[in-house]
Order: sequence, then C-alpha cells, then structure tokens
Amino acid sequence: MSTTESGSGADSPAEHTDIVELKLEVIVIAVTDVDRAKAFYDSIGWRLDADFPGDDGFRIVQFTPPGSPCSIQFGAGVTTAAPGSATNVYLVVDDIEAARDVLSGRGVAVSEVFHEGTLGDRFHPDARVPGAAPDRGTYGSFASFSDPDGNTWLLQEITSRLPGRIDVGVTHFETTAALAEALGRAAAARGTKDENWDWYAAYIAAEQAGVEPPE
Repeated sequence: MSTTESGSGADSPAEHTDIVELKLEVIVIAVTDVDRAKAFYDSIGWRLDADFPGDDGFRIVQFTPPGSPCSIQFGAGVTTAAPGSATNVYLVVDDIEAARDVLSGRGVAVSEVFHEGTLGDRFHPDARVPGAAPDRGTYGSFASFSDPDGNTWLLQEITSRLPGRIDVGVTHFETTAALAEALGRAAAARGTKDENWDWYAAYIAAEQAGVEPPE
C-alpha cells in the first residue's frame, strides 16, 4: 500500500460482477551488470527463483523478497528501460527500524528512518524529516536504499491496514507458529478445547504448498 488516501470516483468492486483476479506477480527492473545485480540481491537475503540463459545472449534472473508474493526480474534482453530507472518501489514492513537494521547488517547503505512533513515528501530526499512518524502511525515511517544500478527501494512501515485494503477472504501468516497461535485464539473464542494447533497449522501449510502433510 503506497498511500493513506482511499480512491475517489471509482466504483466499488462489489458493484461489478465481471471482476477477475489480477495478481501482481513480477516487476521487471533494468540493470547494467546482471551478475553484479544477482550478487547484490542474493546478499540481502532475497530468494533466487531462477537464472535462465537463452539464445543470443538472453538471460532472465528472478528474485523474491522475504515474505513477498511479488518478485523482481532482471537480465539481458528483458527490458529497454534505462538501468536504475525503477524508483521508490515499495517494500512493506511491520517494523521499520528492525528492517533497516537487518539491511544495514548485510552491508546495504540504507537511509536513516524518516517521515513526511507534508504528504509526498517521501519521494524527495531533501524534504524528508528524520526519525519515525511522531505518533508511529501506520503508513507513516520510511527508509530507503538502492541497488548498484540506482534502482531505489522504499521501505514503508504498515502495522494496520486502512478499511478496504484487505480482502476478508484472503489470509496470510508469516510462519506456521503464527497460524497455530491464531487457531488457538479462535478456538478459545469459540470455547473449543484442543492442544494440537501446531499440527493443524503444519497440515494447512503443507496442503497449501502441495507437499506431504504431517501424519
């Protein structure tokens, strides 16, 4: 989520019956040196999904940030954009300072945490206000870093979503332990007694991943 404002002038999806899911899967970025870019994204802990060479010098490399459903691709012959032309691509985190510390610990030249004095200052380095948002409000704290080609990434701390930002039919848990805890809370609210939530969570995760579930 890139902004705190809700859209205006657009019909609600609930008013349409011809909506199909359009899931953002990959963002293509331009780089000068494929191996250098590959080494950088590997060094910051992003998952290498593919590195496929093709004919006539073609090559495509894909990485996925930790916890992200969307990946990036770069390579040779994949885009005519200028290297470094991807700017302020959002990476959402739930703890801006922890995320910054992890990146810094991996050798990334990441900015200090900042917030906006005026909406839009996040995009202008000279206007950024040092420190997290005064009220530590969701969507309000940022940090940024660049890859070796100057493609820029904008970390944004989101601790709770504004209404309408989450499909109530879609859930996501970072770990099976988090899922097990949620199942336990739901059971307690329902008055159900069971102490095997870790097993249930592992079964659900395995089923979703298409691997053999626990016995």
